[in-house]
Amino acid sequence: MLDPGHGGKDFGANYYGFIEKNIALKVALKVGRNLEKYNDIQVIYTRNTDVFIELMERARIANRANANIFLSIHCNASPKGDAFGTETFVMGLTKNASNLEVAKKENAVITLESDYKLKYAGYNPNSPESVIGITLLQEEYLDQSITLSTKIQNEFTNKLDRKNRGVKQGPFLVLNQTSMPSILTELGFLSYKPEGEYLNSDKGQEELAKGISDAILNYKKEYFGGTNVIIDEKPSKVTDEKVEKDTPVVQNKSNTKEVEKPKEVITNEPIPDSKGITFKIQISASGKKLDLVPQNFNGLSPVSVVDEKGLYKYYFSQTSNYDEAKKYLSEAKNKGYESSFIVAFKNGNKISIQEALKAN
Repeated sequence: MLDPGHGGKDFGANYYGFIEKNIALKVALKVGRNLEKYNDIQVIYTRNTDVFIELMERARIANRANANIFLSIHCNASPKGDAFGTETFVMGLTKNASNLEVAKKENAVITLESDYKLKYAGYNPNSPESVIGITLLQEEYLDQSITLSTKIQNEFTNKLDRKNRGVKQGPFLVLNQTSMPSILTELGFLSYKPEGEYLNSDKGQEELAKGISDAILNYKKEYFGGTNVIIDEKPSKVTDEKVEKDTPVVQNKSNTKEVEKPKEVITNEPIPDSKGITFKIQISASGKKLDLVPQNFNGLSPVSVVDEKGLYKYYFSQTSNYDEAKKYLSEAKNKGYESSFIVAFKNGNKISIQEALKAN
């Protein structure tokens, strides 16, 4: 799910004639074009034209589509005008002043909604206490969100030589209601004229879009596998394209095929609870099959593997207790698997953490 920030009556940041809503839309469409080259990827937009979409509706579009990721694209600004660089946010509570200011700026769009005080239960976008009070619904997707954010920042920094302001946490309303890994990326500062000129240029937008696309493809390969077969037809240029349909827009929908059940090899039997719930720690995914011995996994044991059509997903330990699973997750991270995360199963089938906790 690609979410170009702002739109319609909400211009977002506006400096030197560089308008955030326009840049975010152009970059999102270019990202979509890049991803649509692959026949196993379906791209959906929260908006593909210059229209105003409420924050909650953006999350609803993603949830209705059962999206695998939610990526909100924005441009930054600073009153002093000397800040520059890229940063990507995941949902989280923070007391960091600069992070709070970014979140407050992006959340302030709700004041353009006629009944925002009712919709957002009295939420005050100008009150830090109100921001901090947001319920953290994204906890179960935090690790995947951080992984995707890191990949995007690495693309911006290592390939485009943009200043890396890091992966950060912030209480963004648009990320709070989504039920999938969700991130918000700030492409750069429109208030810093040299960077604003880059963001406003077709060259800059193409480069940033490619960086984001490559990061998504890398993330997809790590967590979902797939052949990523490129479609022969060359996509048309995005810059002046007009799309007639309003949101949501579904592009490149592939034919549904029966999914072959993954083959699993384990070192010991699962330990489900009475309702069949088991938690495991996914530590890596690779096209290479490894022997399930501790020396291949930085000393971690036991390790199991699931073969998903040639993509081997490796899991550390298993338990029916979620609190114990979090301890195993900490152990995996301490062993160097910083992108590891908890996965829930019910009677051998993967389910969401939220569903597993409700069942318990």
